Amino acid sequence: MAPPILKLDDITLSFGGTPLLAGAGLQVEPGDRISLVGRNGSGKSTLMKIAAGLVEPQSGEVFRHPSATIRYLHQAPDFDGFDTVAAYAEAGLGPGDDPYRVTYLLEHLGLTGAEDPASLSGGEARRAALARVLAPEPDILLLDEPTNHLDLPTIEWLEGELQSTRSALVVISHDRRFLEKVSNATVWLDRGQSRRLNRGFGHFEAWRDEVLEAEELEQHKLGKAIEREEHWLRYGVTARRKRNMRRLGQLHEMRARHRGHRGPQGSVQAGVSEAQESGKLVIEAERVAKSFGGRVIVAPFSIRVHRGDCIGLVGPNGAGKTTLLKLLTGQLEPDGGTVKLGTNLEIATLDQRREDLNLDDTLAHYLTDGRGETLLVNGEQRHVTGYMKEFLFQPEQARTPIRNLSGGERARLMLARILSRPVNLLILDEPTNDLDIETLDLLQEIVSGFPGTVLLVSHDRDFLDRTVTSTIAPADPENPDGRWIEYAGGYTDMMAQRRGAIEEKRRTEKAERTKPAAAQPAEGKAKGKLSYKQKFALENLPKEMEKTQKEIAAREERMADPALFSKDPAAFNRLAAELETLRAGLSRMEEEWLELEMLREELEG
Repeated sequence: MAPPILKLDDITLSFGGTPLLAGAGLQVEPGDRISLVGRNGSGKSTLMKIAAGLVEPQSGEVFRHPSATIRYLHQAPDFDGFDTVAAYAEAGLGPGDDPYRVTYLLEHLGLTGAEDPASLSGGEARRAALARVLAPEPDILLLDEPTNHLDLPTIEWLEGELQSTRSALVVISHDRRFLEKVSNATVWLDRGQSRRLNRGFGHFEAWRDEVLEAEELEQHKLGKAIEREEHWLRYGVTARRKRNMRRLGQLHEMRARHRGHRGPQGSVQAGVSEAQESGKLVIEAERVAKSFGGRVIVAPFSIRVHRGDCIGLVGPNGAGKTTLLKLLTGQLEPDGGTVKLGTNLEIATLDQRREDLNLDDTLAHYLTDGRGETLLVNGEQRHVTGYMKEFLFQPEQARTPIRNLSGGERARLMLARILSRPVNLLILDEPTNDLDIETLDLLQEIVSGFPGTVLLVSHDRDFLDRTVTSTIAPADPENPDGRWIEYAGGYTDMMAQRRGAIEEKRRTEKAERTKPAAAQPAEGKAKGKLSYKQKFALENLPKEMEKTQKEIAAREERMADPALFSKDPAAFNRLAAELETLRAGLSRMEEEWLELEMLREELEG
């Protein structure tokens, strides 16, 4: 086992009251890809800032290898003093780092580098910050919510970049699919302490449930042991005083342990306040279109949305998802076409920019609209503090200004307000931003079981797969031109259908190209038969492909050694070049074999 390049041990930190961190730890070795998970407010970002040297713990040990380079992705990057994005990103480079990396990353992240940092959107700021921390290829990358405000193509590109980096990773993210793809270990921060699972995030939830069940059983056994000791003290045969005092001391210790146990934070318990049922046809759009400044955002698009549908909208940032959503819900007038909304609609909207929040409002004032201490939920009068508890807010937070809440807590507060209102049409624009995994589970259950209609914009592939009945996406996601297509099912279903359509088109084009070639006498074959050379290739290409795949696997296995690059960078670079050549060769062989197989099937009828 390689020695750690970063180690936090027995870290304690408190801001008054219950300690935020109470004996937490984190160990990072070369090659680690760690997902750091826990509830909102559990101290994940704080622990990561301690690892980065930005926050000092009250006690505990912090070890950073003297030669290790560490880069930390801030949730709110500071651009002060930088005239351009390129200057900001280049400031993260160290001596000997390649400046071209900045150009490469900015290009792939959709930035030119000439942008003024003061005018960046939230998504652009996140991309600039990513370029700054990725460019030096540090020994350790600490990434706090790297996918927030990124669109799906950029998230998928980032996954590939992180999978190929030599840097060790510690990642905080609410995006399940992202964590599954980039992690090989999981650290769970819970009630101030940390536990480690040496497997990726895909195995975390089952393991977490096992740990909590074992803990509950242990507390149950402790309670029974206390009952037995109390019974002995009251009714047992009198023994020597010394032994009685020892058992009495043990009982006091067990009672203190039982009282002092901090159980896991509860789950959000809530449902939607149902309104009167809407009409069967909720939205009917006929050839709606919209353009801004000569750019087509929505080309003529038609759709019928029925009661009970849950429709997801996906696509790159700037493709027009929010514009299409506003057209369908009547918030924006189309340039052409018509939109008809159904009857008895009660609409509630969760906006991605959280514009509904007045940061000076208290939580109680926001939830009740300033109408005292109660609110009406599903026809029942509820006290605001009791309703807040269902969303994991403490009663003492009722008078807290909203500006003091974290991003996840603000999202949870908006969710609480929406769910208290009667609604039969939910509009959710990036609802998963900043939510922890447990609250995401609740939102998923609410959306899946909602008897009304849901329209949602999201970049969370896992959430889309678990909730939506159909997905609307740009016809050409790489170059959005205003054309939108509705696919049945979630994100994975959409991708499968899209791949199927592309492959079918490719097969058709190849068949058209090979037809005249088959009839050419210069090919050295009789009409309707494969040449000897083609037959030989058809029979031997699979063997060659299998051999190449083994060679690729062997090199990938050698490159998986986290110490290889530091020990022998020349060997690492040579293997990388060989791997690229082998993969290109395998791709060519697969293409050739597919063309020959299609030709054989065509000639044989």
